Amino acid sequence: MEFSATQIAQLLEGEIVGNPSATVNGLSKIEEGKSGTLSFLANPKYEPYVYTTQASIIIVNNTFVAEKELADHITLIKVEDAYGCFAKLLGMYDQAMAKQPEVEKMSHISPNATIGENVYIGAFAYISDGAVIEDNAHIYPNTFIGDNVKIGEGTKVFAGVNIYRDCVVGKHCTIHSGTVIGADGFGFTPNAENNYQKVPQIGNVILEDHVEIGANTCIDRATLGSTIIKKGVKLDNLVQIGHNVVIGDNTVMAAQAGVAGSAKLGKNMMVGGQVGIVGHIDLADGVLIGAQSGVPKTIKKKGTTLLGSPAYDAEDYKKSYMGFRRLPQILNRLRDLENELKEIKESNQKTNG
Repeated sequence: MEFSATQIAQLLEGEIVGNPSATVNGLSKIEEGKSGTLSFLANPKYEPYVYTTQASIIIVNNTFVAEKELADHITLIKVEDAYGCFAKLLGMYDQAMAKQPEVEKMSHISPNATIGENVYIGAFAYISDGAVIEDNAHIYPNTFIGDNVKIGEGTKVFAGVNIYRDCVVGKHCTIHSGTVIGADGFGFTPNAENNYQKVPQIGNVILEDHVEIGANTCIDRATLGSTIIKKGVKLDNLVQIGHNVVIGDNTVMAAQAGVAGSAKLGKNMMVGGQVGIVGHIDLADGVLIGAQSGVPKTIKKKGTTLLGSPAYDAEDYKKSYMGFRRLPQILNRLRDLENELKEIKESNQKTNG
């Protein structure tokens, strides 16, 4: 499909600088822009590419002022938020590329399942007894939907996802391939013979609306009650969420992070990659945790930034790290002082002797 600068500007409520009749039929990064594509500039680091790119239309912030003359083929569309507007266009493109409503052959749908309107179910998907798939949902091939699972309106469940019994997925969620939702929590207790006896995990997992789960992430079902991922949470690939964890609204978590059982994370947190959070602690709203940190205790102060393992306040960590980096020089100076002191003692002994 082809769009003109005028059409795009109207959609984004932007101002055209250049040729309003310029057209595009694809998207590109600004450093790789080709003729007939639309790109954007949000990060000032990429500004030099504005003057060299072959892209036909570039979305820029209202505050952008060209430092030199632009090539004749470039048309700018100035908007309030270039990155946000480009993301909006990407979303529209993604929606246009989505599967059309269809139940493909070789899929299994229980006669006791409820399937809404305009639903896509791919080949070899398995929809179990009592499952509910709401309107406009997409269930991609080789996906397992367990007994009594509910999939909300407009949610996409990509290929190879497994959602165990009784779990609930809200509206407009995205669950990427390889994810397992509702596997048993890691619950075992030693018995008299010092063997580990399994504690049955009979709860479920609840994903509220607008949650996105990355590929190969695991969210364990609760022992009792629910493991809860609240509205707007975004989890990256390869994240582990233990049983009975609660993650607050709009918290984001990068790859390879892990949260042990019964931890409660607040709203609007940002958790870096490979972070480990111990179980049975509470973290306040807005806490920021740097990559590879280990969080061992409750944090009550909102907006705290943590670094290190064990993690503590970021400013204290930075001061400590400066000392740690200088440790080799400090040890060398200490060794020199010890040698000087030894020489003084030996000299004094000779003098007194």
